[in-house]
Amino acid sequence: LAEPLGGLWAGRRRREELLVQALTARELFVLDKQYIIDDGKVVIVDEFTGRLMPDRTWRDGLHQAIEAKERLDVNPPKDTYARISFQRFFRLYKKLSGMTGTGAEAWREFWQIYHLPVVLIPTNRPCIREHLADRVLVTQQAKWAAIVEEISRIHATGRPVLVGTRSVQASEHLSRLLEAGQFEHQVLNAVRHAEEAQIVAGAGQPGRITVATNMAGRGTDIKLGRGVPEMGGLAVIGTERHESGRIDRQLYGR
Repeated sequence: LAEPLGGLWAGRRRREELLVQALTARELFVLDKQYIIDDGKVVIVDEFTGRLMPDRTWRDGLHQAIEAKERLDVNPPKDTYARISFQRFFRLYKKLSGMTGTGAEAWREFWQIYHLPVVLIPTNRPCIREHLADRVLVTQQAKWAAIVEEISRIHATGRPVLVGTRSVQASEHLSRLLEAGQFEHQVLNAVRHAEEAQIVAGAGQPGRITVATNMAGRGTDIKLGRGVPEMGGLAVIGTERHESGRIDRQLYGR
């Protein structure tokens, strides 16, 4: 259909590239999941940390395709003078090491990319965290109803609850459900991030309900309020499994 248009549509390979980018922007990139709109601009959301990346854009016309999809001003692509991957950049250092609570799952990756072994260090005290089995429900509606019901049950005992979601969309949806049930709560996601440290630090106070999109990188300690350990500690609810098991562990490791 586009062949008679001429110009940049004249070449078959270029036509296919443009079409694939347009379909990718329309079907695979979702508002409030992979990106948000802030001040009339498309801002990328890091799906692993839940944080905004305002200075980054997608390549090969994808960013412009999403701007067109959202009916925003289409900005010209940025000129790239040089490019290097994080992996190659880190390998330039003479000494490379680090600490993480979720390195065991990625030991193959650390060895393959950096030739660094992963050493497991046991906890200073025995782990007292209790793991409950996954619950799988037939529909999304039933799942969210079960989550709100579980939050209500735990909240009635006075225990603080931390709920992890995978996207801005999911956190906002859960927030609306909690508002309908008149549950006072706080939301932490790429859109609502101004008070991040205070929200995370206060998540362990009695009766507190906190909804957060991806706890990875939220480097603030959660201090338990008075009487919370006796109630059973902080209750953590994961609303769905992440593609990376490390992200799940970063959530329930809280």
